[in-house]
Amino acid sequence: MTLTEKILARESGAKSVAPGDNIWVDVGILLTHDVCGPGTIGIFQREFGKNAKVFDREKVVILPDHYIYTADEKAHRNVDTLRAFVKEQGLPYFYDPGTESYCGVCHVALPELGHVRPGETIFGTDSHTCTHGALGAFSTGIGNTDAGFILGTGKLLVKVPPTMRFVLEGELPAYLSAKDLILHIIGDIGVDGATYCAMEFAGSAIASLSIDERCTICNMAVEAGAKNGIIAPDKKTLDYVNARTQKPFEPLYGDADAKVVSERVYNVSKLEPVVARPHLPDNKALARDCRDVKIDQVYIGSCTGGKLEDFIMAAHIIKGRRVAIRTLLVPATRTVERGLDETRIDGQSLRQIFEAAGVEPIAPPSCAACLGGPIDTFGRTHGNEVVVSTTNRNFIGRMGSKDAQIYLASPYTAAATAVTGHITDPRDL
Repeated sequence: MTLTEKILARESGAKSVAPGDNIWVDVGILLTHDVCGPGTIGIFQREFGKNAKVFDREKVVILPDHYIYTADEKAHRNVDTLRAFVKEQGLPYFYDPGTESYCGVCHVALPELGHVRPGETIFGTDSHTCTHGALGAFSTGIGNTDAGFILGTGKLLVKVPPTMRFVLEGELPAYLSAKDLILHIIGDIGVDGATYCAMEFAGSAIASLSIDERCTICNMAVEAGAKNGIIAPDKKTLDYVNARTQKPFEPLYGDADAKVVSERVYNVSKLEPVVARPHLPDNKALARDCRDVKIDQVYIGSCTGGKLEDFIMAAHIIKGRRVAIRTLLVPATRTVERGLDETRIDGQSLRQIFEAAGVEPIAPPSCAACLGGPIDTFGRTHGNEVVVSTTNRNFIGRMGSKDAQIYLASPYTAAATAVTGHITDPRDL
């Protein structure tokens, strides 16, 4: 069996499973946030009763993150609904935006907080829950109805996905990041190229990536239509997880002879920086072929571009230079935000590097403009702006205005573009 199949078999109590099997799976973690949490709660209470208790308080994690820093009354009402439910249920893992426990973007915070463990199942009311497969878990996004059912039962009926394997070999050039790798893959197979499949990533280039970068790879598996993204755990994984949790876990590994529906091999040393042109993540183009595209705004943030390593990449490009256009930075979590002051390059903190370059004041951690948000959301697009963004989606209206043109790019390419004012291959700087 593949790694995905191994996990689903164990968590369903089956000796083995195969693609297409429909199985009842025990849920390790249910994740929700301020956008989908109230709907999930409403379904749970409607179906199981107003006084029903959740299946396991230790397995429910609520991380508000999407519409946090806003005056919008409906956004505030959503968080109030979460607070009331958490109090009623006595839930220990609620990271309230009104307190010091607030963390930031759920997909970055969940592993930071030690809630992601190899070999377990994670279901979340957000399509980018597939991020957590980077730590060797089966992790996937679900709708509010499924989440409401999980709250009451702790189980979910899952169809076992077939596995597509992507083997990335070679030494990663200094000017490439995980964002370039996944944009290359999505550009090759299309936004529907992995529909309801497990995208398994392997090879020496994957092994060389940090946990942050592996999360970027798995996060965007859903942009190819995948059910989940997954990377087998290794020493980096185990060191990362053991440093953040004392809960026991047992990693699993796929069989060497496991059947997969396809296998693609990439030599990453031959790849170049890319962007995804409007309005789909598979609309791939080489960054150097888009030099004539003038940009109004650069946005560096989100669960694929707001991690500490993303800001380190950007700082290496921006240090000693000035940005030519409006440049917005949004750290994904409070931990990342602290890292902007604690991490130094040649004696300067990342924050000092960015401030000296003339970027906009750094926003507090949240999803911010990645999902558009209320009208007062930091970085939200207005009108026909052309934006280079380190986020994961460039759909029409995704960052606010339906007239905006969004190009997805790595932190290196985004930073180089901020310096020149047009899409720029980071090798040019």
